[in-house]
Amino acid sequence: MSMRKISSQKKLIGNKPQQTLFAVEPSVMIENLYPSGSKREEIEKKFKDIMHEELKLGSLVSYVGNKNIPFLRIYRYKEAFAFNFVRDFLKRLGAGADDYVFDPFSGLGTTMFTSMLCGLPSVGIDKLPIAYFISKTLPLLLFLKENELKEMWTPLIPKIQKNEPADVASDVPIMKIAFDKETLLTLRKLKSTIEDLSIPYRDIFLLLFFSILEECSFTSKDGQFLRLKQNKKISAPIEAMSSKVAQVEEDIRRIKILFPHLSINEETMPDVYFGDTRDLSDIKFKKRPTIIITSPPYANRYDYTRTYSLELCFHFVKNFEELKTIRFGILRSHIESKIRKDEIPPHPVIKEVVEALGRRKLNNPKIPSMITTYFIDMQKVIKEWFKVLAPGARVAMVVDNVRFEGELIPVDLVLSEMAEDVGFEVKEIIVARYKGNSSQQMKKYGRVPVRESIVIWRR
Repeated sequence: MSMRKISSQKKLIGNKPQQTLFAVEPSVMIENLYPSGSKREEIEKKFKDIMHEELKLGSLVSYVGNKNIPFLRIYRYKEAFAFNFVRDFLKRLGAGADDYVFDPFSGLGTTMFTSMLCGLPSVGIDKLPIAYFISKTLPLLLFLKENELKEMWTPLIPKIQKNEPADVASDVPIMKIAFDKETLLTLRKLKSTIEDLSIPYRDIFLLLFFSILEECSFTSKDGQFLRLKQNKKISAPIEAMSSKVAQVEEDIRRIKILFPHLSINEETMPDVYFGDTRDLSDIKFKKRPTIIITSPPYANRYDYTRTYSLELCFHFVKNFEELKTIRFGILRSHIESKIRKDEIPPHPVIKEVVEALGRRKLNNPKIPSMITTYFIDMQKVIKEWFKVLAPGARVAMVVDNVRFEGELIPVDLVLSEMAEDVGFEVKEIIVARYKGNSSQQMKKYGRVPVRESIVIWRR
C-alpha cells in the first residue's frame, strides 16, 4: 500500500481537532518560569529557535485517538499514542519501502501495527511483559476471518464453569480486593479455558481476557495508580468477553473497508522482542533501523507494574516477589526506583533541579532519586539508539515535561541535549499540547504550562 493511499484514508478513520488544555498563551510565559541565569533558562534559549507549537497534535499523543481505530481500541493501554500520530509522522519523516521502523518502547504496539498497515517492516521491544504480549498479539487479529472468533467462542461458554480455576498471584495485595469472590472465580475458570486453546487462538483470547479485567473489577486505570472504586458497577466476565468478541468481529469488517487493498506478508509482519532498550546488544534486527517512532515512560512517578498489576498477576507472575522483580527491572521512571550510591545527576539541568528540590520539603523524599535515575537510564537508551540506527535515521519521540514542588523540568530539551552529546542532530521540537498541574502544586506555586512535545532528531 502506498503512502499516497494511506493519506487518502485520513477522513475515514477520523482525526478530531485538539482542544488545548491551557487557557493562556504558554509560549510567552515559558522564559519566566526559571530563575534568571539558571541552567534551565539557558537550555530554553538554546533550543528556542527550533521549537514551535502544533496543538492539533494534542489529541494524537494520547490513547484517546485510538478509540475508533479497528483492533487498537480492543485493549485500553492508556499510555499509548494514536494510530493517526504514527501515520502522520511516517509521512513527515518521508518513510518509504526501504525503511525499517523501530519502537524501543512498544507499549500497545501502535507503531508496529500502523507501519504494517502502511506496508513497512518494523520491530519493537518492551521490558513490561503485558506490553510485549499485546504488541506481539495485536497483528494476529488481522488474519482472522469473519465469524471465526465468534464460532470458537460460543461453544467455549458452557465449558467455562466446569473447568478448574487457573492459578493467579493471589498474594499481591490488589488481587485480594479488586474482585468480588464470584467474579474472580469465573475469571480464573475462563483463564484456564483459554489456556487449553491452540496457538494463535490462545493468545488472541488472552488479549481479550486482559482487556476485560478492568471492567470486571473494582479498579480503574485513573491517574498515577490503579485506583480502587468500591461503588463501581462491574461487568460479568462472560458477557464482557462476548462483547469483546463482537467488537473484534466488527473490526474485522471495518478494517476491510478502511484498507481494501491491505496485504500482510512475512516482510511487513512486525518482529517483537521482550527486551530492554537500555541494552540492545541481543536484539536481532533485520537491518539497521532507519526510523524510530516512540514514547518512553514519563518521569512522572507512574509505576506500570501497578497500573497493569491485574494483567500481570493473572498470567505473567506467580507471586508478589516476581512482580517486584519486574518493578525494579523496568526503566526507572517511578517513585520506587532504586538508586546506587555512585549515581549522580547526568546533566547540569538535572543537577540544578535535584539541588533545588533538596531545599524543599517534599511529599515524597524519593523524588530526586527518581529524577536522577530516570535521566541516567534515558542517557543509556539514547546511546544505544545511536549505536543501532542507520546513518541518516530519523527519530520522533513523544515526551512530557514534569513539575515537582514548583520545579519544572524541561525533559524534551534535556533529552535533546543528551542526544546531541552522542551525535544526533536535533531538528525540531514540536509542542503538541500544554498540561496543567495538580491542585496542590497550583495552590502552592501557581498555575504553569507544562509541555508535551515531539522531539525530532537525525542520526
